[in-house]
Amino acid sequence: MKPAFSLCVYCGSRPGVLPQYSEVAQEVGRWIAVHGGQLVYGGGHNGLMGTLADATLEAGGRVVGIIPQALVDKEYAHRGCTELHIVADMHERKHMMAERADAFLALPGGIGTLEEFFEVWTWRQLGYHNKPVGLLNLAGYYDHMLAFLSHSTGQGFMGEWQSDLVQVSAHTTDLLRSLVQSAGLSRSDRLDQI
Repeated sequence: MKPAFSLCVYCGSRPGVLPQYSEVAQEVGRWIAVHGGQLVYGGGHNGLMGTLADATLEAGGRVVGIIPQALVDKEYAHRGCTELHIVADMHERKHMMAERADAFLALPGGIGTLEEFFEVWTWRQLGYHNKPVGLLNLAGYYDHMLAFLSHSTGQGFMGEWQSDLVQVSAHTTDLLRSLVQSAGLSRSDRLDQI
């Protein structure tokens, strides 16, 4: 049966120091499964990535993992994914994740999470896709980054309209619901041009 939606989630390959980080990864995974959705993610078994995938699978959801061969070689691949796609490099990974998704969500994470989030946000502002992008600001994790982005806007390097392309919330369920509802209106994209 075709999933009701595909949500691409970016998150840390480490668990972080607060228990809430793992708890929210589990919450997101369960929510995706319970609502008939499909998780699209980076295919790893460690950190928040593994917690997210495990929670989705345990709740009966589908999980599409996409991982470069170099990370498979380091034994980071989650072999329990419903679909595990092994690709040549990071560019192919990110492109395939974006193609398979109806919406995007960033949970807490490090530079990899940030790079993926900023890239898909940039693609949206350039018109390569019109899929919703969300940022879960759990426990104020992204407060400093959001303050810097506001500073960047104030310094004339960004417009308010660019910030408006990202849904930011500290409330997991509200943000998930909003992203999926918005995705229903944003099915078309031009990712093949990237």
